[in-house]
Amino acid sequence: MSHGVGFLRASSAVLHSLALNPSSLLLRGRIARPSLRICPVSASLFAVRCSGSALRENLRGESTATMAIDPENSGENIRKRFLDFFATRGHTILPSSSLVPEDPTVLLTIAGMLQFKPIFLGQKARTVPRATTSQKCVRTNDIENVGVTARHHTFFEMLGNFSFGDYFKKEAIRFAWELATKEYKLPEERVFVSVFEEDDEAFAIWRDEIGVPVERIKRMGAEDNFWASGPTGPCGPCSEMYYDFHPERGLQDADLNDDSRFIEFYNLVFMQSNRLDDGSLVPLQNKNIDTGLGLERMAQILQKVPNNYETDLIYPIISFAAELAQIDYMKADERTKTYLKVIGDHTRAVTYLISDGVNPSNIGRGYIVRRLIRRVVRMGRLLGIKGDGKGDLEGAFLPRISEVAVNMSSAVDPFVQQNASRIYEELYREEQRFVQTLERGEKLLEKLLTDALSGKISNGTEEPKLSGKDIFLLYDTFGFPVEITEEVARERGVGVDMDGFDKEMAVQKSQSQSAHNVVKLTVGGAVSELSSTIAKSKFMGYHTTEAKGQVVALLTKGAPLTEASEGQEVELILDETPFYAESGGQIGDHGTIKGQSEDGSEFVVRVTDVQKAGQGLILHRGQVEQGKITLGAKVEGTVDSQKRRRAMAHHTATHLLQSALKKVLGASVSQAGSLVAFDRLRFDFNLPRAMTGEEVVNVENLVNGWIGEAVDLETKVMALTDAKKSGAIAMFGEKYEDEVRVVNVEGISKELCGGTHVRNTADIRGIKIMSEQGIAAGVRRIEAVCGAAFIEYVNQRDSVVKQLNSLLKVKPEDLATRVQALQDELKSMNKEAASLRAELAIAKAESFANNAEVVGPSNVRVLVTSLGTVDSDALRVAAEHLVAKMGDPSAFVIASTSADGKVNLVAAFSKSVVKQGLAAGKFLGPIAKLCGGGGGGKPNFAQAGGKLPEKLEEALNKAKVDLVAALSKAS
Repeated sequence: MSHGVGFLRASSAVLHSLALNPSSLLLRGRIARPSLRICPVSASLFAVRCSGSALRENLRGESTATMAIDPENSGENIRKRFLDFFATRGHTILPSSSLVPEDPTVLLTIAGMLQFKPIFLGQKARTVPRATTSQKCVRTNDIENVGVTARHHTFFEMLGNFSFGDYFKKEAIRFAWELATKEYKLPEERVFVSVFEEDDEAFAIWRDEIGVPVERIKRMGAEDNFWASGPTGPCGPCSEMYYDFHPERGLQDADLNDDSRFIEFYNLVFMQSNRLDDGSLVPLQNKNIDTGLGLERMAQILQKVPNNYETDLIYPIISFAAELAQIDYMKADERTKTYLKVIGDHTRAVTYLISDGVNPSNIGRGYIVRRLIRRVVRMGRLLGIKGDGKGDLEGAFLPRISEVAVNMSSAVDPFVQQNASRIYEELYREEQRFVQTLERGEKLLEKLLTDALSGKISNGTEEPKLSGKDIFLLYDTFGFPVEITEEVARERGVGVDMDGFDKEMAVQKSQSQSAHNVVKLTVGGAVSELSSTIAKSKFMGYHTTEAKGQVVALLTKGAPLTEASEGQEVELILDETPFYAESGGQIGDHGTIKGQSEDGSEFVVRVTDVQKAGQGLILHRGQVEQGKITLGAKVEGTVDSQKRRRAMAHHTATHLLQSALKKVLGASVSQAGSLVAFDRLRFDFNLPRAMTGEEVVNVENLVNGWIGEAVDLETKVMALTDAKKSGAIAMFGEKYEDEVRVVNVEGISKELCGGTHVRNTADIRGIKIMSEQGIAAGVRRIEAVCGAAFIEYVNQRDSVVKQLNSLLKVKPEDLATRVQALQDELKSMNKEAASLRAELAIAKAESFANNAEVVGPSNVRVLVTSLGTVDSDALRVAAEHLVAKMGDPSAFVIASTSADGKVNLVAAFSKSVVKQGLAAGKFLGPIAKLCGGGGGGKPNFAQAGGKLPEKLEEALNKAKVDLVAALSKAS
């Protein structure tokens, strides 16, 4: 089986990851040399004569063309033909899900089947019997192979057809063969297949019904051709299809793992068994089909190019990057081509990730985006790309290259072009930030080389050498290319520990590969198990805060119970409930659940948290305050209506706030998260800068104006596609069913939202923005209060103002002036006090200066003393005074302690002392270390500090001994 495959993989334990100058064009599989150029044209993607400058000028126009290819085999058409093929065979075409998965066990969407995981588990009923998708995916655990092999990618599209208990092996195999040989017209003699070694049924279907010769059917072991979701759970054999690039090599000893000959392009998973705890397999009641066909791989085959990168799916990006670098891709060496391939691949990945709301950061998904961007910037700099290609050498090139990816995105994800401005802004900011990091890396490299040559870095050998850890630090933290580190070091006569670097890299790769790159289909916990045994909870809370129901599940800490007594923490699931479960940023309702025990006594459960659980279940968490509750009891749930009203006001206000932000800051502003609580709202949004005070006021005034207009809210349940067509805004990160609830404030806001809302904007009463601040690169946060919380906030502020009025004896309107006057007065007094402290320190220093000793053949005046309790600023002023007073040659170290017990140290050496080889900065460091601190400075003047005043006398004694000794030796 081919390595580097981006499909669902067979494994005994886990599901493996799905994981140039444009003067040359590929023309129906052959290379057409400089007479043709890539240029933007309409969607048919054919080559025409077009200059490189025209390409640059037209990037913002229509979609960008790639190579001249048979239109039937363009990447866009391959995708369309796949979906249409299965649509005509009863499959419903479903959209790609976000790259940010709902599944918490997976960091990014790495498989086409991920959105169907709940159906495969039986947690969610199927909505269609069979489906087909083109799923955008990202995987990064083989990132070092991107651009090196012919078909490793971070971003790729997985075409898939799925059956949810409808058809099985025979139909899946027949569909796959017909698609490959009839629809895509692959020569039958070039198609090989693999089957699980024990799957006689699949082998027989391929041989007897499809007619594939046995010489081209390979039986393979469980490691290659058996898929499992984990130690237990759904599993089944696989069958894979391979294309033979070199049939002339014959059938004897043909090895499907030979990447130079074969490419795996289609993987069929037959999910037919359930593995029990004892390892035994029992048939699944509903057998499922899960497949994946790599779009980029099929494009390579049909477009007759040597690798996935030179297909029309990626090559236009590579070509434009090559033009910016003034490189002829087709004539470039392999290393240069690799750099360009990395740029093409990673640019696609970060463009789609940022569009889906993943911004660069130092954790989780954001770190992946940051890492990919840094690799692109690093490769671009290695290629000599300078500036933005428009003459701005200080500009960023990645946003310009991303324009090509954006212009090619319409058939993959229509939202990418809508998010274009945000994508470019994020890329620009991150590239500029990283260029500064690279420059710091250059400085660090210089320091490491200097230290190695001076012998400060010991590697156990006489040869100066950079350690593997240092090389990895430069590479991983500062993005410094290993080959550049090695080259610069060799030029300076410094060796490099590449074995050590490889070990550090192996550790990182193993950590990367073990994190979130496996789709787990195991079901854990009592709540998940309940999903398959009890019906969905019915939420009644849109129209009432009270509802009767029945306890259909009773648990404590996830463990099932039949009864619970007073004081016990419990979790309840009701068949019908008025309690809103936390979602969409809105926290869960509080309230009580009451009922009668079997003996007629009343029980009360105080509900303090409500969460969604399993598939469609609502879990109420709380404590039994009275009586004994039993499973199956009839109850009445009552929501705390005052808290509900607070949450409703804040939730509706977030909708108005988003609309106001778009009006004031621009339509590209989008929500990046929210919190709807009882006491406040929090709204996160994308913006690369801080809002001005005027903008904050304008937003607040807009929202308050809409509140004052008393506009009714309308809610309507409709099909998701219809809702989006109507212009309703979807919140990023939220997962929506086929039918959604649309909350409309006519003429102001329309959003998909399952939360609870006021009936009229006037019910919000008012909004006050308490703060606006940055929380991450390009992400801002507003905190505000509405309704009752707004009144409480205003009353609290009014109380503070009245206290200040009383204390300062001024009217409210004069408060600011009075406070400013007090601040000016305090600043003046502090300045005067500092001046007095400095004068006192100078006086002390002058008195001690008379005690200076004359040392060495150069008659250097030496003073080492403490001035007692003096702050660091005053000590510095005293030291500067001494420099002038003592003249040249002189050297002194003076110290003091601050009121807070810290040690302050200053050393100053005159010019002739410095010429004798003494440096104040280097001298003072070890002295400060004795006091539990450190510091440094220039050769003539240095400052340091410490936290051990009890060690000061010892430190000064050492300073005097060392200073006298050094000056006595100097000539």
